[in-house]
Amino acid sequence: MMNTIVKIENVTKRFGEHTALNGLNLEVNEGEFFGYLGPNGAGKTTTIKTIIGLVKPDEGTVTINGVDVSKAPLSVRSMVAYVPDNPFLYGKLTAREFLAFVGGLYHMKPDDIKKRIDWVADIFDMHGWIDRRTEEYSFGMKKKVTMSAAFIHRPKLIVVDEPTVGLDPPSARLLKDMLLLMKEHGTSIFMSSHDLAVVEELSDRIAILHEGSLAATGTIAELQEKAKLEGGTLEQLFLKLTKNVTKSVYMD
Repeated sequence: MMNTIVKIENVTKRFGEHTALNGLNLEVNEGEFFGYLGPNGAGKTTTIKTIIGLVKPDEGTVTINGVDVSKAPLSVRSMVAYVPDNPFLYGKLTAREFLAFVGGLYHMKPDDIKKRIDWVADIFDMHGWIDRRTEEYSFGMKKKVTMSAAFIHRPKLIVVDEPTVGLDPPSARLLKDMLLLMKEHGTSIFMSSHDLAVVEELSDRIAILHEGSLAATGTIAELQEKAKLEGGTLEQLFLKLTKNVTKSVYMD
C-alpha cells in the first residue's frame, strides 16, 4: 500500500465573493508523478499556494506527509520544493551563491551543499556560467537554477508550475528527464501545466480542475472511460470534462 504524501480534505478558499476552491479533495501518493490541469481561473494556483503554505484554507485541511500545513508550516517547507512558472533569483548573486544560500536555508552541511551544487551543475551543464551573476542570465538559464534549487535538499515533494515554459527543446527534455529521475528516487511530483502533451507524457495520474472542484481524476485510461471517449486525446477529454468550447479559454 502506497503512502499518501499530499492530502487535501474538503478545502474551500474564498477571495471576497469569489470561491477559488470549493470543497476540494485530492491525494498524491509517495513517488507519484501527478499532473494538474484546468482552465484559467479554475483554482490551480490557489491549490499550489495551499500546498506550500502561502494560502490558508477557509475550510478543510492540507497535510504533507501527515503534517498539517497550517499548523506546522516550517516542518512542511523542509520537505517541499516549489518551482514557480516565472523564476525569481537574487540578481547580484551567482548561481553558485544562490544555491549555497538555499542549501543553508535547509540546514544542509557545507560539504553536502558543495557536492549537490557540483551535481546539478553537471546535470544542467552550468559550469560555464554558474559563477556569473544571475542578472545576466537568460530565462532558460534562470529556470535551470530554480529547478536546481528544488533538487538540492532532496525534498519529499516537488511542486512545479509550468516547468517547460521558456525552455528550448533540449533543455525541456532534460528537465523532464530530471523530474522523472527524482520520481525514480522516491520524490513525489505535483505538476501544474497548460502543456497537455507534457502532462500526458509524464503523469501517472491526472486531475482536471473546473471552477474550484475536481471534474475528474485518474489515469489516462480511467479518464477516457469517464469521458466516454475511446482513444480520445487528453485535449478532447479536457474540453469535454470542463465543458469548454475553444482552446483560447485555457491556453496561455
